[in-house]
Amino acid sequence: MTGLPPGPVTAPAPLDRSWRTIDIVVVAVIAAAFGVVMAGFNVVYQAVGGAAGSPLNVLYGIWLLPAVVAPVIVRKPGAALFAELVAASLSVLLVSQWGPDAILSGFLQGLGAELVFALFRYRRYDVLAIALASVASAAMAFVHDWLLYYQGLAADVLAITGIAMLISAAVVMPAVTVAVVGALRRAGALQGFPA
Repeated sequence: MTGLPPGPVTAPAPLDRSWRTIDIVVVAVIAAAFGVVMAGFNVVYQAVGGAAGSPLNVLYGIWLLPAVVAPVIVRKPGAALFAELVAASLSVLLVSQWGPDAILSGFLQGLGAELVFALFRYRRYDVLAIALASVASAAMAFVHDWLLYYQGLAADVLAITGIAMLISAAVVMPAVTVAVVGALRRAGALQGFPA
């Protein structure tokens, strides 16, 4: 009987969900890098008059990227939430017109992505999973922003904002995530990681 694997056929080994020190360091570095990017985008967003209804909201995913990039690389429970919280906290310390509320927003954004990866039992990190996690993160951000900042806005302005955020989450974020992870892989920075 050639062609059969040696020994009995068994189910795949369970995933190792425990965090290594390197996992913590890598998520923290990703979060710090994106925290600086987020702080820079805060400045740009304010300088060009970004607000609800602005076409600039198609780039809203810049604030959400740590919640997707980190788990795609590290693939551990909690990576989305950890990365987004650290990035949001750093952006608040650097530059944030929203103050400490950005940390609450970061928590909700990370939670949205985390829930999607958890639904996939932390086993799926393809473009569909990335897009769904991105959309969930953006949905949490939209609800947060609507409740705190968009009260009383016209329905068409809310719709334009929501559509721009959806485009950012469903198209821009997956493309950027795949590009960032691919570039890191080609550079040899992801040795020892499943990404």
